[in-house]
Amino acid sequence: MLDTAIDLLRGRRIAVLTGAGISTDSGIPDYRGEGAPRRTPMVFDTFRSSADARRRYWAGSHLGWRRFTSVHPNDGHRALARLEEAGLVTGIATQNVDDLHERAGSHEVVHVHGRMHTVSCLDCGRTYDRERIAAEIELLNPWIVVPEQVRLQPDGDVEIDASQDFLVPPCPVCGGMLKPDVVFFGEIVPPAVFAAARDVIAAGEVVLVAGSSLIVNSGTRLLEVARRASVPIVIVNRGETKWDGRAAVRVEGGTSETLTTIADALVAPF
Repeated sequence: MLDTAIDLLRGRRIAVLTGAGISTDSGIPDYRGEGAPRRTPMVFDTFRSSADARRRYWAGSHLGWRRFTSVHPNDGHRALARLEEAGLVTGIATQNVDDLHERAGSHEVVHVHGRMHTVSCLDCGRTYDRERIAAEIELLNPWIVVPEQVRLQPDGDVEIDASQDFLVPPCPVCGGMLKPDVVFFGEIVPPAVFAAARDVIAAGEVVLVAGSSLIVNSGTRLLEVARRASVPIVIVNRGETKWDGRAAVRVEGGTSETLTTIADALVAPF
């Protein structure tokens, strides 16, 4: 099936859609794959309405983010960056909130579910670098330390028990409510972001899906753009996906080794 996938991708402009599975080899677990940790995702309305929920979220999110930033791109990320450098891809629409695609060298990346590296105020709309807010968190909560072993979740969050003693910093400008720039459950993907992701997919002559079970609505909506245009879809994933029956080719396997093989086949050696 891999050879069939390579033949289908060769000579076509490739639009890429990635999910949590592409980052597992970097040490970030998948939401739904085998061995995925049980988790209770934050709901946007709960975050807004409950100070206790915000304390719990921010305490775990801070520790998770510190651990999150220590991971590195893997061969799957680097393979996609090679394909972009060779002019073979229209861009990457990713469902991940990490910045591993960019750190691997990709430039045309749309973060459908947001990015954990910036924080915005829900009241005044100002945006801050996460490092600035992290420094304020550690100033307000000097007891907080990063454990050597943090069970990392795909959105950069972890569970901790001391959250009721945690002080959440306010917006440095207006004193309002801060939230990481990730899409919570119950939030909609910003229309401009979804439009940019749709443009990436629409520009492709073939769509390469890497590391996604295609359960989340945003991913399936993007693939509908390709399906309606009769654009073939190639899926690379460990385990079944909801779109296996609609894919032109389905490759069972890890993204690091599979995408590396694809890039080796499609990118001419210097």
